[in-house]
Amino acid sequence: MPVHKLDHVNIRTEELPRQIDFYERVMGLRQGPRPGFDFPGAWMYAGDQAVVHLIGTRESPPEYRPDQRLEHYAMSATGLGDFLAHLRRNKVAYYCRVLPDFEIRQVNIHDADGNHLHIDFPADEEADLTDYDGSA
Repeated sequence: MPVHKLDHVNIRTEELPRQIDFYERVMGLRQGPRPGFDFPGAWMYAGDQAVVHLIGTRESPPEYRPDQRLEHYAMSATGLGDFLAHLRRNKVAYYCRVLPDFEIRQVNIHDADGNHLHIDFPADEEADLTDYDGSA
C-alpha cells in the first residue's frame, strides 16, 4: 500500500471563527460540506478537496497526548509574487526560504492559532523574498 499524497490536516482550535477567517481570507480556501458531527468545526476546501479540517473545542480529546507536537504542514501553490503581495495586504508576517536541491521556494507563515505552515512554490517563480514582519 503506497502512500500517494497528504489528504488533509486536522486542527483543534478554541478560536474556530478566527481560524475559518484566516483560511478563507489569507489562504484563499473556502468553507464547504462537512459531515454532521456532534461537535463544532469546519472543513476548508481547495477546489474539490477538503484540505484543512478544523475542530472547535475547549477540551482535549481522551486520546490526546501531552507530548504530541506537529511542527508544521505544507501546501503547494503557484503565483508566488501575488501570494506575497496578498500576505502583505493582509499584514500576515512571513519568511521565505529557497531550497535549491528540491527546486522549491518556501513561504512560511502562522495561522490564527500560531500553527506553522509553509506554502511551496516552483523554483522558476521569481519574487522579492525579503522577510515581512506583518507591520505596515
